[in-house]
Amino acid sequence: MQVLLLQDVYKLGRAGQIKKVANGYGRNYLIPQGLAIPATANAIKMAEKIAANADKERNTRNTEAHALAEKLKGMQLLFPARAGETGKLYGSITTQMIADQLSEKLGATLDRRQIHVQPLRLLGMHKIAVRLTLDVIPELDAVVYREGENPENYMVDASQLAAAAEGVQPKPVDEIAAAEPELDEGAGEAGDAGEADDAEETGSAEDVDDSEEAGDAE
Repeated sequence: MQVLLLQDVYKLGRAGQIKKVANGYGRNYLIPQGLAIPATANAIKMAEKIAANADKERNTRNTEAHALAEKLKGMQLLFPARAGETGKLYGSITTQMIADQLSEKLGATLDRRQIHVQPLRLLGMHKIAVRLTLDVIPELDAVVYREGENPENYMVDASQLAAAAEGVQPKPVDEIAAAEPELDEGAGEAGDAGEADDAEETGSAEDVDDSEEAGDAE
């Protein structure tokens, strides 16, 4: 079905645009949430006016978002966690935990769906993108460190830490014997310790961005 967007929808389009979407997504989500209406002939006549009004509102929101983004510059989030020898966490640092810590630091409420990252499952430094609006998506670092230790020791990319941890794991005796003449060269080999989770799509605190699933619906 075709719909006329009344508000900006993440990964779908901006207010005033006409988009083709799955019937279920349009009827069960976009239309009931007030994000779109069926693209009838009468509705299409309103598209230009809707787009113009949305531009003004978007500019206002982006101005506010840029001010908030300035506060995020250089900000670093710290999360103590329990983990195994290879750096894999016993559990994960969730987007809700990240949003909560950010909200506390900024003095502004952020929704977990605004956090662009998979749950963090490794010790080390992770890059976090925060979607304040569709146009303003600043980044900051989150450091996951072992409980009881100095966070500064973990300010290294998480994948590098995991690879280093894998590289020092004990090898079977027969492999050690075969590799003895080249111990120095083989010591740095490492596997990819990263685990991929389905990234939870993030949304904006504004109503128009709550439709985080839009990109997957078509």
